[in-house]
Amino acid sequence: MKDKILVSYSIPREGLIALEKHFDLIYPDKEFFTKAELISLITECIGILSIFNRELPKELILAGKNLKIISNYGVGYNNIDIDAANKAGVVVCNTPNAVCEPTAELAMGLILSLSRKIASCNHQLKSNPNFEWGVMKNLGNSLREKTLGIVGMGKIGKSLANKARVFGMQIVYHNCRPIEDPQYGYSNSLNLEQLLKSSDIVSMNCPLTPETHHLIGNNEFRLMKSNAYLINTARGSVIDEMALIDALQKNEIAGAALDVFEQEPNIPTELLQMENVLLVPHIGTATFETRIAMAEEAGENIIALLIKGKAKNQVNK
Repeated sequence: MKDKILVSYSIPREGLIALEKHFDLIYPDKEFFTKAELISLITECIGILSIFNRELPKELILAGKNLKIISNYGVGYNNIDIDAANKAGVVVCNTPNAVCEPTAELAMGLILSLSRKIASCNHQLKSNPNFEWGVMKNLGNSLREKTLGIVGMGKIGKSLANKARVFGMQIVYHNCRPIEDPQYGYSNSLNLEQLLKSSDIVSMNCPLTPETHHLIGNNEFRLMKSNAYLINTARGSVIDEMALIDALQKNEIAGAALDVFEQEPNIPTELLQMENVLLVPHIGTATFETRIAMAEEAGENIIALLIKGKAKNQVNK
């Protein structure tokens, strides 16, 4: 009889083929299992495949008496009570590789769309019959020779840097630890204050931790150029959303493009009404190919620990 793995959300089944060879999967008939259903089902499972946008709280982890691994479908794992997992001796893993390229693609797309007013012009053409064309109307900003400041130079940040260089952008970054890859060097590594003062576009690519919660707030917005843009494809709470609204209303920065929000799926009305704010519904990894690849990587994490005896992509102690 095979050990059981609880799959909390109806992710692509084709990405779980390898996992099903080793384990019996408890898979939802609908979109996801409720919290009550998870608590009931997890008691008989050796592992759970959780998902980044649904909480995995202490009581659920403690209900898993046989639980050995939580494999999170997503690179962010702030949805999981890590302290509870540590105390229970449960390994927590994420999927950092599958999400890298699509998230960097989206960040680059948001930079281009916001700078060149692509989404704004598209909306106006479709909704405003009096929208004005003209040689000196609807002007945006070129990316060439602009400075992109990347906050969090991990895999996604590095991929974004490569893409931005193709557009002729200058790259500076702020990271919690030095980057060893000589391609990025140390000459363009700045502290956060220096990065904010010198960047034309600031892209948030850091994980959400207690240290990065509201990393960008009122004081940080005052440091930024008045014609600078802010891009966030990380987690909503790395930015103080109310401080962002205040900065935009005071014209302390020129605009923002956001894939993530503090209280998803709720978005402040002020952001919805601002023409210089571009919003998308947390689609950083939302491609057909990526969703399958994320399932494969999450499954590989479970196989690595429970079959091969060595954890992969482990994020807790």
